[in-house]
Amino acid sequence: MTAGSRGDVAPYTGLGHALALAGHEVTLVTHGCFAPLVAGSGVDFHPLPVDPRAELESSRGRGLHRSSSGAGKLLRLAGMARAVVERMTDDLLTAARASEVLLVAASLGPLGHALAEGLSLPSMGVYLQPVAPTREFAPPPLGGGSWGGVGNRIAGHGVNRAVEHVFATAVPDVRARLGLRHTRSGSALRARERQNWPVHHGFSPLVVPRPADWRPGLTVAGYWWPYDGDAQLPHELRDFLDSGPAPVFVGLGSATVPDRERLSTEIVRALRRAGLRGVIQRGWGGLEGAGDDVLTIGEVPHSALFPRMAAVVHHCGAGTTAAGLRAGVPAVPVPIQFDEGFWASRLVALGVAPAVVPLRDLTADALAAALVRATREPGYAQRARVLGARVRAEDGVTPVLTALDELV
Repeated sequence: MTAGSRGDVAPYTGLGHALALAGHEVTLVTHGCFAPLVAGSGVDFHPLPVDPRAELESSRGRGLHRSSSGAGKLLRLAGMARAVVERMTDDLLTAARASEVLLVAASLGPLGHALAEGLSLPSMGVYLQPVAPTREFAPPPLGGGSWGGVGNRIAGHGVNRAVEHVFATAVPDVRARLGLRHTRSGSALRARERQNWPVHHGFSPLVVPRPADWRPGLTVAGYWWPYDGDAQLPHELRDFLDSGPAPVFVGLGSATVPDRERLSTEIVRALRRAGLRGVIQRGWGGLEGAGDDVLTIGEVPHSALFPRMAAVVHHCGAGTTAAGLRAGVPAVPVPIQFDEGFWASRLVALGVAPAVVPLRDLTADALAAALVRATREPGYAQRARVLGARVRAEDGVTPVLTALDELV
């Protein structure tokens, strides 16, 4: 069970496919618009009614851009999520009743746990971000960084309580419908911690080592790669790639932007100032570029495209960050909000990105300067190749399969 944008869904198509190959019957429960992602994977699909793109493009979603701080945006997002989560509850309950085990993403953690408890089902978390409190870094939804050991941990607890608050109406309703006694949201969170409720994290320990102060039951498994089937690139894109030197990918995924025309112009100018060809992905932000040296594309498998790039410029969502690392190419992070700042700082610390260029600071000059460093200073490409090979060699699925066998 997962909710959110494409990056919150795609990794579970690969995990589900691997579980299906191991003999399990798997259903992905998420927004109906993502049904095509599981086509041919052997994974069933149960749609949820909310369209995340429509929500982000609504007046309420556009309001996220008016908050400059990570905490302010998180509060706005929590309000938006609380307003829509109740529209998904009936479908989540229906899907849970037809299941024997629940694997729950962080975005639905409190509600998924309540469903499992009420239906007496084994369950575990399958998270894409390290959201458990730790002294080692500040909570990723606030943009990462560090507020000092104690400050980081306090902030982590605060973010977790805020997430519980999103479900302050839905969880009591579900508990009542399933015959469970009423508990406060904080009590439910503490109960999961006391029980060492198992959570597996779908990212590499080479990128985020398991914090030493995490409680038992929290595991860093390794990446879960999206199911791409027989990933093929469109003919027009293949012809463009074959017609000259490796270009740079520029895409902001499922992020929406306040002024797409200005941003698109700055991106094209940056590519040309750096002397680079570019592949620009429209994404939900509607980016565009034209010319013999620039090609605009729609959705394509990152696994097939990224290895052919000289560098990737992206918003540092968890899924796109993983795809860039897997491809073994340098990055230029352009974080916009929430955990993107956390992943961006990780790429710089790993030496595969020269600098962070936040969207609010993006100009043609700033992006061009970062691109020149990423593509012409050989250390970035060398480190990216080495890290990519190590990440590709990891197995993030087996720990989940083993835990699933123990769970049932």
